[in-house]
Amino acid sequence: MKKFRFQILAILIFSMILMGFLTQCTQLGDQAQEKGKSFSFAFLTDIHVQPERNAVAGYKQAISVVNELKPDFVITGGDLIMDALGTSYGRADSLYKLYNDIQEDYAMPVYNTLGNHEIYGIYERSGADKNHPEYGEKMYEQRIGPGYYSFDHEGWKFFILNSVEDNKKGRYIGMVDDAQMEWIQSELQNTDPSMPLVISTHIPIFTIFKQKYDATTKPNDSSLVVVNGKEVVDLFEGYNLKLVLQGHLHTIEDIYVDGVHFLTGGAVSGRWWTGANRGFEEGFMMIEVKGEDFDWEYVDYGWEVKEQDQ
Repeated sequence: MKKFRFQILAILIFSMILMGFLTQCTQLGDQAQEKGKSFSFAFLTDIHVQPERNAVAGYKQAISVVNELKPDFVITGGDLIMDALGTSYGRADSLYKLYNDIQEDYAMPVYNTLGNHEIYGIYERSGADKNHPEYGEKMYEQRIGPGYYSFDHEGWKFFILNSVEDNKKGRYIGMVDDAQMEWIQSELQNTDPSMPLVISTHIPIFTIFKQKYDATTKPNDSSLVVVNGKEVVDLFEGYNLKLVLQGHLHTIEDIYVDGVHFLTGGAVSGRWWTGANRGFEEGFMMIEVKGEDFDWEYVDYGWEVKEQDQ
């Protein structure tokens, strides 16, 4: 009888050890599956919505292709409307309304990025009153949302930045202001250093635009690149920054530096709805993520400019 009891006890102990091992294996498997999750998102930049040049039909066609591809979400890269910088309030107001109406066509969430063309009235020709309640970036904030923010998706974190600054001299420059720099630092303090990170910025942080199209020794000026871009990137040192999505240039670049892709996303509008720009057709980026890796593809959504559109 004692021997029988001992056998039962041994079986129970073995069963408990086995169950613990299987539970641990299941947890490890779940963690591995979590890290290996796949998702996709689209990056649409430099849309320049306007009633002219058949731009509404063009943008709607781009959205239709996005919906067919079924990404988890969309990030827009700025220059959503044709222009609020140097136009009347009425014109800017109508463009924002047009953009918001078209956005209803998306079948998935959209996260917007502010571009220079969204800033109301800082060009003198606009005739805007600087005391207007929607002057400058306020129009974007009231019509679209905050200029900078973050969100998480499937274990990745996305930083949407405002890289446009009014220089108070009737122009804009590329810059991430002090308030955002402090906000980024605060966000990173509450972020796991191993978490994959993505930045969306309208004006590029790194680009070789001038070197490619003008001369190899020619610098990019403050309207083409974020002047404190190095300082922005330095904030992410020690973190798992994977990708910086950029707009503004209506061209495609993939600059790989210290493990980070600086990906300039072409333009939905091409050459402002008059055809391809520097050989780059109207299109958008599709980003496919698996685990901590990603691939990108530039999607020509098939828009062809007709003579009457120009």
